[in-house]
Order: sequence, then structure tokens, then C-alpha cells
Amino acid sequence: MKEITEKAGYNRGTFYEYFSDVYDVLNQIENALIPRIDELPPIQNPTNDNGMIQLDLFMKLYEKNNGYYAVLLGENGDPAFAGKLKRAVKPMIGAAFFSSSITPIEADYLLEFVLSAMIGILGYWFLENKSLPADRLIALVYDFMDGKVMEQFKSIHRGSAG
Repeated sequence: MKEITEKAGYNRGTFYEYFSDVYDVLNQIENALIPRIDELPPIQNPTNDNGMIQLDLFMKLYEKNNGYYAVLLGENGDPAFAGKLKRAVKPMIGAAFFSSSITPIEADYLLEFVLSAMIGILGYWFLENKSLPADRLIALVYDFMDGKVMEQFKSIHRGSAG
């Protein structure tokens, strides 16, 4: 506590007027970074021509808070933050993407997979200082979701096995 208040330039009494402890600080920061539905980019056409989720919507959200997200979603971050982030976004995405051909429980699992992948790939992209151009990253993710990347892996494996 002493280190935090010294770095912030406040005394401990002032700190306790706003926060109960360091975990309260973390919780308040995380809550401020979790987008509310009205803060998310509108999803009018949520998929590209191939029916894939628009990763660029999430890139914009991540870019806006990348310094915080990099820490909170990084190796030494808060594992619960990714869950909070997914829970905030799931209702909007679920309503926009899934038809009645799958059950709500199946939709929940698919959303968990897609959101985990998106959070993971964006975290890695920022960690690697955006070493891959954004449009190429998006194309790579779409190719993976469309099965093209898995076909490439299979053909490589078949070629090395022969």
C-alpha cells in the first residue's frame, strides 16, 4: 500500500477514501476497462462474406485499452479479467451470430472458444509489437476459422509422413 500511495503522490488516508484495499483498486480498474454494451462498436453485419466474426471490431476495442489489456491478460495478469471481458461481450455477440440451428448451450461453448481465441491472438499480437500487419492477422484468423489453415497443416503432415 505504501509503495502505491507514494508512486501516486497521495497519502494513505486519501487512498482509503476511494478504495478498501489493493484488490479494490484492481477491481475498479478492471470494471472501467470492461466495455458496456453501449460502448461496443455496433454489429450490423457481424460477419464477413464467409460468415466469420469481424475480428477488427475486437481489434479496435483492444487497441483503445491495449496498455491495460496487455498487463491484465498477460502472463502475470489477472486470470479472472478474461472471463469478465468475455461475459461482457457474449450477450451482444450471441444475439448477433447464432441462429436457432444450435442450442443455447452449444452457442455458449462456441462463443467461449471464439472469444478466448480472439483475446489470446490479440494479446499475442500486441506482445509481439504488431509484427504481423493487421489485415494479414485478420485474414489468418478467418482462414483458420474457415478450415483453410487446418487443411494446410494436414497437407504438411501428409507430405512429411510419405
